[in-house]
Amino acid sequence: MVPVRTCIGSRRRAPRSSLLRVVAQSDGRVVADPKAVMPGRGAWLTPTVEAHDQAVKRRAYRRALRLDHEPDTSAVRDYLEALCAAEQARHQDTTEQAERLMDN
Repeated sequence: MVPVRTCIGSRRRAPRSSLLRVVAQSDGRVVADPKAVMPGRGAWLTPTVEAHDQAVKRRAYRRALRLDHEPDTSAVRDYLEALCAAEQARHQDTTEQAERLMDN
């Protein structure tokens, strides 16, 4: 059976392997834990900027990580933006390869 978790942003259930674990550090920052091995209480997030924004708007990070105050989640947003940019670049490369093959 595949482990299922709930995204703190979208509130949708998904396989653990398709979600990003985030962890609160002692300095009050929340960071991405892509390998899901960092110590401490974690929460699960769909790896999109939209899900992150929903979680911030709903104050879900504070609740899910059981924090006393709103955390700094900018590191998670930076990680997600870099992930999105890498995905777009990979998609662009694949599209260019397909176009080259079609031209031949």
